[in-house]
Amino acid sequence: MSTLLLEDEDESRKEVTLGRQALSFFAHALLALCAWIALMLVGYLLEPKNPPQAAISAASLLVPLLLGFLVNRVRQAEMATMVWLLGVGWFMIAALWIVDMPTGPSQCINCVISEKISRTFFSIPGPSGLLDDDGPFLATWPAAALVGYAIGARLAMKKLPLATRF
Repeated sequence: MSTLLLEDEDESRKEVTLGRQALSFFAHALLALCAWIALMLVGYLLEPKNPPQAAISAASLLVPLLLGFLVNRVRQAEMATMVWLLGVGWFMIAALWIVDMPTGPSQCINCVISEKISRTFFSIPGPSGLLDDDGPFLATWPAAALVGYAIGARLAMKKLPLATRF
């Protein structure tokens, strides 16, 4: 009987509500985006001469990855590993927006869909002219920050014993 009461008490401590999960999810997403914004502000203050977009993309992934690792190492939160979903959704919405945009002179004229997306968000082989060439800033780098944060948070998760996983 006493073990049954102890089990009920342990289950009530572990009870997580949907509201707490949503709050945790958005708090971690905000942390990831704040890390990315701080990175952009540091870049703005330093004013480097023509940094390669690949370097900015890597920094947009790695800085939030480190923050996600540190935050989740200190306080374990399963929802921190799920913010990548917001990043992927963000990128997909922006991609649908770009696909629906009309093209014209200096704006990816005669581009097919895949070329529109690769040139707008990754500037491969060159910028498309759509969104005033701000596609990476508006979609690619924030999405990379959210994905990086989730990866870092997942790397910091403590392994549970096999008996408690199921």
